[in-house]
Amino acid sequence: MNETSLNGEAKALLDEPVIANLATIDAAGRPHVTPVWVDTDGGDIVINTAEGRAKTRNLRRAALVAVSVVDSQDPFRVVAVQGSVVEVTTDGADEHIDRLARKYLGVDSYPMRQPGEQRIKVRIRPDRVLMQPAPVSRTEEDAE
Repeated sequence: MNETSLNGEAKALLDEPVIANLATIDAAGRPHVTPVWVDTDGGDIVINTAEGRAKTRNLRRAALVAVSVVDSQDPFRVVAVQGSVVEVTTDGADEHIDRLARKYLGVDSYPMRQPGEQRIKVRIRPDRVLMQPAPVSRTEEDAE
């Protein structure tokens, strides 16, 4: 299924504590892929990172990104998104990483925060959403 926005099925997977792979473009034009925690807000994907990291530099230089997620319980349940970074901000970033820590770790406060670390919240607007269709089981095939 190919769409231009997140549908309910895509949001449902992204709202689970699954690790996403974020692809950015580095200064030399090479792809840079990083595992990240993800969140959704309306039709956007929201990630959180820290100032000074390669992905942060890449996101600010080139706004085009890709995000892919595979359900660890069902490898045929996949969402792949091509999109654009529409916001990079520190506003609400500390609260956002704490919300992600609750989702992924079950704790109220992000435990890996470093002294002096500046958290960054990144909003990604999907331009293209691809969803892996569910495979046809043998019994469904035989029923036809």
